[in-house]
Amino acid sequence: MDMSKQELNEMVKPIMSPTRREWTNIDKTIACLLFFLHALCIFAPFHFTWSAFWVAVVLYSITGLFGITISYHRNLSHKSFKLPKWLEYLFSYCGVQAFQGDPIDWVSTHRCHHQFVDTDNDPHDSNQGFWFSHITWVLDSYNLTKKVCDNVKDLEKQIFYTFIHKTYLLHPIALAVLLYMVGGLPFVLWGMCVRIVMSYHAIFMVNSVCHKWGKKQWNTTDLSRNNWWVSLLTFGEGWHNNHHAFEYSARYGLEWWQLDFAWYVIMFLKAIGVATDVKLPTQSHKQRMKLEHIN
Repeated sequence: MDMSKQELNEMVKPIMSPTRREWTNIDKTIACLLFFLHALCIFAPFHFTWSAFWVAVVLYSITGLFGITISYHRNLSHKSFKLPKWLEYLFSYCGVQAFQGDPIDWVSTHRCHHQFVDTDNDPHDSNQGFWFSHITWVLDSYNLTKKVCDNVKDLEKQIFYTFIHKTYLLHPIALAVLLYMVGGLPFVLWGMCVRIVMSYHAIFMVNSVCHKWGKKQWNTTDLSRNNWWVSLLTFGEGWHNNHHAFEYSARYGLEWWQLDFAWYVIMFLKAIGVATDVKLPTQSHKQRMKLEHIN
């Protein structure tokens, strides 16, 4: 049975400052992982090889473009288009290797963000400060979206996603072992640590930078902004005000000059008959949302 918005608001309490609450074991584990990932990046320049560098670039593109942007965000979170199940699962597995959470947790958090955007109940509420919305929100497991029930039932009823949810950590570990077997320590440092840290901060900037700096093109009730350089780092996610104005849209770069690499891939998939039911904003909807005086 679906829960009312009032009931959800009651369940998700305002997030306290990390310095004024007791950390859970999950918080401590995540903090340690973040620390060691960042710390290991210090050693990457001393183990630089061009092959390791290109492994990082390729994996950054696969996990970020196909995994997070196309799969986790546009396909699973917002249902902006449909894919055959085999391809949906393949793309989502790419997202698993981004090490930003399994599909169930990631999608649940993101749907909660849109439901309570820029309020106390937003998992990464930008009103609580830049660094909170950028990264420290992940260190408060008690108040995250797991407390919001029934917003990912569509994923929880699929065996593939529940399996990934239960075995999540094993998959990036397996990739790290594979990289070590193929290219030794340089492949692990660049293909895992550097690549994951870069991916973290790129996608986290959508939560922080794109709710603080940039242009507001549409009359949304939140603080979302379009930011071109964040968009370059995130394959089109930086057109964030566009996204909040038309959450259902598969295309975020709505102007011809707004580069949106994820949209180009989706267009190709649609052209070959793989992507179907691709949603785009109508002209009437754009007219209603248009902001006369752009910031």
